[in-house]
Amino acid sequence: MLRSLRVGIIFRVLFLFIVLLVGAYIALNTQYYVSLVLIGVVVVLQVINLIRYVEITNKNLKRFFEAISYNDFSQSFSNKGYGESLESLNSVFNNIIEKFNRERAKGEESYQYLETVVQHIGIGLFSFNKDGEIELFNTAAKKILGTAVLRNVSQLKKISEPLFEAVQDLKGGARTLVRTSIKNRESQIAIFATEFRVKGDLYKIISLSNISSELEEKEMEAWQNLTQVLAHEIMNSITPIASLSDTVNTMLAGNLLSEEGNKDISEETMEDVKEALQTINKRSLGLMRFVDSYRNITQIPSPDFDVVHLKEIVDRVKNLMKGEALSRSITVETEFESDSIEVVADSQLIEQSLINVVKNAFKVLKNRQDPKVILKGGIDESGHAFIDVQDNGPGIKESSAEKIFVPFYTTSKNSPEGGSGIGLSLSRQIMRLHNGSLYLLESEKGKTVFRLRF
Repeated sequence: MLRSLRVGIIFRVLFLFIVLLVGAYIALNTQYYVSLVLIGVVVVLQVINLIRYVEITNKNLKRFFEAISYNDFSQSFSNKGYGESLESLNSVFNNIIEKFNRERAKGEESYQYLETVVQHIGIGLFSFNKDGEIELFNTAAKKILGTAVLRNVSQLKKISEPLFEAVQDLKGGARTLVRTSIKNRESQIAIFATEFRVKGDLYKIISLSNISSELEEKEMEAWQNLTQVLAHEIMNSITPIASLSDTVNTMLAGNLLSEEGNKDISEETMEDVKEALQTINKRSLGLMRFVDSYRNITQIPSPDFDVVHLKEIVDRVKNLMKGEALSRSITVETEFESDSIEVVADSQLIEQSLINVVKNAFKVLKNRQDPKVILKGGIDESGHAFIDVQDNGPGIKESSAEKIFVPFYTTSKNSPEGGSGIGLSLSRQIMRLHNGSLYLLESEKGKTVFRLRF
């Protein structure tokens, strides 16, 4: 294109130079004044042609760059009659503008697609800049907040003061749960914040999820499970107490309230009554311990946070459990990706949580060949520190896996190793107080892994 343009200019300049030479020769060596006038006219026309040729190119370049500058891609370039070079230049301009038009159309389609997705997803989304001006406000957010218009984040105060404070204080990448009342309706809203920059300006995007119904459903399910376990445990204690009480009453009535009047109680009857009362006493004490265990899992002390090394916690627990491990012939091993992994936690509470999980592992390893427990520490793919408790026991049945964290539920109720069923529940609550979690990572015959994730 540029080569053709250069050739066109050179051709016109050479032609003008030749005409001027001819004119000079005629002026100096002949008397052909008419020819000289004609040559002068030709020179003037050629100069005008050259100027127009260059100006048209400059005008087209200016118009092309202005079109790009103002995103005006409706322009077209056509200058027939000015040579192949200009036609080539205009063809390039038209091709570039056509490509811009196609890319803009694709961009608009992508924007409309994303806009449709954002408006139709079930999670509420809104974003605002550093001045609090709302840039995005989707349909789900309107339903959750009960308003069709939100121009500034400060307007959240009128909707819910706790929600406004949570949105303002929440840092990028953080999440929280807010319990509030919107339009006289109790709601529990999960909030997640993300911060990003566009052209140097800081924006925050907030996602909202009203999880009230889900929480209520899970809460109801948890209460049902807890009620079933409590009812089962209490009935197991009350039934024999009631039966023995009735038996004692019958024995005493048969001896003391006979038709012949008062009579001495036989030694055999006294022994039976004594044994029944001892049984009632033991079962009553057992029921009291059960109630005390229930109180324990509802009164966990607040954590005293400090920076601690995971390896130190694991090593202390290993030493604490060394005696029991030897008595059970269980091998306890530790594996750490790094000795320097640190977390902010209450070391005593974490130790208690870990001890509970290890004790459970010890119990399921009874009568297992080469029983082994491995305590692993590391960082998961999300960057969170964790401690894994792995055993080579028989595994946990799928039907029991969903219930093992329910208070008082135990898989070894009829076994001498059976516990109160609060260990895992207590440990999970401790981890939740640390904004972490305790869950069954893997379970199959020969390998069961519980993970404490911080």
